[in-house]
Amino acid sequence: MLLRTFGWSMGITVIGLAAAAYVWGADGFGVVLILSVLEISLSFDNAVINATILKRMTPFWQRIFLTVGVLIAVFGMRLVFPLLVVALTAHISPQTVISLALDSSKTSGGLTYAQHLDAAHPAIAAFGGMFLLMIFLDFILGEKEVRWLELIERPLERIGRLNQLSVVISLIVLMLSARFFAGHSAETVLLAGVAGLTTYLAVNGLSEVFEGAGEDEESDDEEAEGAAEPGAAGEVTRPARSGKSAVLVAGKAAFFLFLYLEVLDASFSFDGVVGAFAISQDIFQITLGLGIGAMYIRSLTVYLVRQGTLDDYLYLEHGAHYAIGALAIILMVSIKYSIPEVVTGLIGVAFIGLALLSSVLRNRRIAAAEV
Repeated sequence: MLLRTFGWSMGITVIGLAAAAYVWGADGFGVVLILSVLEISLSFDNAVINATILKRMTPFWQRIFLTVGVLIAVFGMRLVFPLLVVALTAHISPQTVISLALDSSKTSGGLTYAQHLDAAHPAIAAFGGMFLLMIFLDFILGEKEVRWLELIERPLERIGRLNQLSVVISLIVLMLSARFFAGHSAETVLLAGVAGLTTYLAVNGLSEVFEGAGEDEESDDEEAEGAAEPGAAGEVTRPARSGKSAVLVAGKAAFFLFLYLEVLDASFSFDGVVGAFAISQDIFQITLGLGIGAMYIRSLTVYLVRQGTLDDYLYLEHGAHYAIGALAIILMVSIKYSIPEVVTGLIGVAFIGLALLSSVLRNRRIAAAEV
């Protein structure tokens, strides 16, 4: 199971590190290795969240996530997207941006590529922060079958019955961030934040529409038999771990869930891409190192789904969402204040670790009660 799931990641790691050693020598090998480890350590909560979404998708779309999705994550979000952000925010041509990226000593307007990307951080943080904040708020304000922190989550669920409360809170956070953190970049922060909020509402909303349509059209016979047959709206069913049938989305619903996953990955990777320039100024070293790390995160996501880890440790999903909420706030605060990546990573690991420990203790209590 481990080899089958992580085989591609291991293979890419060997090839990538060998290429780094060949092209850049021992120093380049070390830099790529450090970037890979950094990406993995900072993105474990991303894997847990991805797994909660991916387990709703068919094996076909899980494979798409591991293949096409990896290409988008590595080359799109960690190579092309930073180039695009610099071109848009610095108002310079794509050719100039590529030239700056290829030669770290070149400048445009007195700034290097890394400095241009750092200057674009307020827009990046606002977009990613709003997207992640909506994920957290929709979870914490929504009704849940299982609660981790009962004293916090139950009252918030009652408050969450107010329609569109998560959007209202997000907009308030955005306005306060623009007022107190953005300074002369207030307009940019507001525009980027609204874009992040709009992207979340559009992609998540479309996914829910197609998924809901499929559930409405699902036949009673398919539910009873747990047959893996395509539904009218592109859904299939299979027996769940609990013995009940679980609906797996495919078709249009799965496509929009896939888009949702890609935007989610981008929101997690923004800060890492910018921070990576503190380790290396070479865009190819950064892309290779972060790309290797992204491969492991995606393999870990699939492993969590296939092992049923989220079903066995029920509070992991909660811990990951709390980590997302913390990351969203950190991104907004980072518009003005520099926050070390180690702090961001440790907060995420802390929430995941506490959730895992709580899950283990819960399972032991249940097992002891059944004896």
